[in-house]
Amino acid sequence: MCGIIGVFGSSEAARLAALGLFAEQHRGQESCGMAVSDSKVIRLRKKMGLVKEVFREAKLALLPGSIAVGHVRYPTKGSATEFNTQPHLVETLSGPSYALASNGDLVNYASVRRMLEAEKVYFKSDNDGELLVKYLAYRILRHNDEISEAIRNLMRDVQGAYSSVLCTRDELYMFRDPHSIRPMVWGKTPEGTVVVASESCALDTLGVVDRREVPPAGIIKVSADKIVVLENDANLYRKNSSERHCIFEHIYFSRPDSFHFHEDVYRVRERIGAALARQDEGLRPDIVVPVPDSSNFIGLGYANQSGAPLSLGLIRNHYIGRTFIKPEQTIRDESVRQKFNVLPNFFAGKRIVLIDDSIVRGTTIGKIVKLIKEAGAAEIHLRIGSPQVKHPCYYGIDTPDAQELVANRHSLDEIRRISGVDSLKHIDMDSLKSCVSHPESYCYACFNGSYPLGVPDEIE
Repeated sequence: MCGIIGVFGSSEAARLAALGLFAEQHRGQESCGMAVSDSKVIRLRKKMGLVKEVFREAKLALLPGSIAVGHVRYPTKGSATEFNTQPHLVETLSGPSYALASNGDLVNYASVRRMLEAEKVYFKSDNDGELLVKYLAYRILRHNDEISEAIRNLMRDVQGAYSSVLCTRDELYMFRDPHSIRPMVWGKTPEGTVVVASESCALDTLGVVDRREVPPAGIIKVSADKIVVLENDANLYRKNSSERHCIFEHIYFSRPDSFHFHEDVYRVRERIGAALARQDEGLRPDIVVPVPDSSNFIGLGYANQSGAPLSLGLIRNHYIGRTFIKPEQTIRDESVRQKFNVLPNFFAGKRIVLIDDSIVRGTTIGKIVKLIKEAGAAEIHLRIGSPQVKHPCYYGIDTPDAQELVANRHSLDEIRRISGVDSLKHIDMDSLKSCVSHPESYCYACFNGSYPLGVPDEIE
């Protein structure tokens, strides 16, 4: 999972982009980068590390210009190296320069790359963002496409999830895959600065007052004199007849104060919690405790529906990043040990419903249960706000190997015993679908193995 930002029309574009990236830091903590144009040259800075480490004031001062595109990354396609950080910049011998940042993953990366390499296109990384920008440069330089036409050809030839922002020296483009798998919202500030981001919380931070989603297969061109919204017929490029938003954005990844896929994220999570409580009629816990932070609103929905009180009995150290998006298992284990603590003298003798958003690798939950047991809890009933994650995601979530998924190695009862809880339930699929307004427009492949865009060609 990654986060993107684009800014057009402000002399403080780099600083605004940095603020937007900081609001999206939860989407990627491995590396970050930014490309800024002053209409003459595009300057690039990208490093391993967090936004506030990489983009200190002295570094932002070296990035003048009114157009910026930025990115925060955790690794999906490509290893955890600086070569794979985004944005990717292409400078051509004929003059034009292009910088691109993208969120998502491509399923036919290998075959498209082979095609481009056969045409003498050189790659420095194995990251999908570089493939996208070099495909566009190839179409523009070799086939004389206009940029919008090159993007349309990309939608025809490249399959997968991509919410992308592209800048030239004097224009900004935003475009989205035909299934709009990953979120992408844009709007303008009262001063007229155009901003696009992965999540609306970044737009709120920058004062955007009018926000809307980039349409599926949409291309939006921003120049000094106008904004052109090209709403293409997405069905020309789709394998399926409708959008396929990632349901995991609502369950875990997105900040609760974001709005996308036509839903308030926090409201979806509250509905998930209420649905879990309805599956639990007859259970009378002393208290409902969510695993902070992504489960807080799921816990609130459960408590409101069940009538049991909610308490934040677990305290999270917010200086530790999100364990799910750590690149190495050993780092995830270490982070879990440092991440959570219990309220003293709180759990003793209590019957607890513990709420978590998902069990993916199974890294976190066993250690949390152990903490609560050691604090004296009488019973722990674990409730999960997603169905069992049994299948890899190939569209932007870092679960590429089915053997990493605990639900593929153990039965539900085995997971219950391994985690040490008295009972374990996941929300069922029908209940999850009832929590969103248009359930037919979502991707559930990580739960049911039904991949709307197929699997990567190298796996196939």
